[in-house]
Amino acid sequence: MTAPLPRSCPACDGTAATRIDQYSPPEWDVVACNRCGFVYLQNPPEYEALEEDYAWEKTYVEKTRKGGSTPFSRANRWLRTRLGLLGGRRETHLYPALFGAGRVLDIGCGNVVRARPPITPYGIELSRKLHAEADSEMRARGGYCLQEAGAEGVWKFDADFFDGAILHSYLEHEAQPMRVLQGLHRALKPGGKIIARMPNYGSLNRRAIGAKWCGFRHPDHVNYFTPASLAAMADRAGFSTRILNRANIWLDDNIQAVLTKRAAPTGSGGMGT
Repeated sequence: MTAPLPRSCPACDGTAATRIDQYSPPEWDVVACNRCGFVYLQNPPEYEALEEDYAWEKTYVEKTRKGGSTPFSRANRWLRTRLGLLGGRRETHLYPALFGAGRVLDIGCGNVVRARPPITPYGIELSRKLHAEADSEMRARGGYCLQEAGAEGVWKFDADFFDGAILHSYLEHEAQPMRVLQGLHRALKPGGKIIARMPNYGSLNRRAIGAKWCGFRHPDHVNYFTPASLAAMADRAGFSTRILNRANIWLDDNIQAVLTKRAAPTGSGGMGT
């Protein structure tokens, strides 16, 4: 396996961080930035390893085989469903209102084309196998999928090209999330929107379950967002943030949010958590 790369804070570029020992296996360092508090994996694998050794289809299958991170994972999911606190599948119903009939970029799309007609789908996917499957369907509908890292691929599209973007279970995997958001700010039309979903590091379950929380997946999860830290990073990249599941965010293991492109990024700043 390729040696992991040391990494500064992806939120504020700070270089000093404190290891969170209870969340860090021996070979991986989960840290909190000393400047802004953002939590991230300091020594993630290189993109080449994520492309093959830690490809999504491999790590997800292993997680599914185990049935979740703890013996209580299925029970917790059932309970949240019964209480109406799981909303992942209904995100797709928001696409027509958010994106209209325009062009939409799904970064980290896997082999799934989430946006349905009349939307024209585009994608970026690191896994070679999943890219090939997504590209075939997207081309049949007028778009296409790039096979490379999102932080590089997003800059290969023209400015003001997309009406919207989808970041579904993606930003937690991306070693350069700020570069991705800045690239999307360039690629989106004025007022363009991103719908994003990611694990919620601020959830009650993470505090109760600890290291076995379902949001920890070493080493392919490299960023750990709270609603506040997501909003701060988005603000720095030029987006306003609306949390869709704010009413139950304390219990939800995921954050669901809409980011809207402003006229210009605000620049650097602290994050908070």
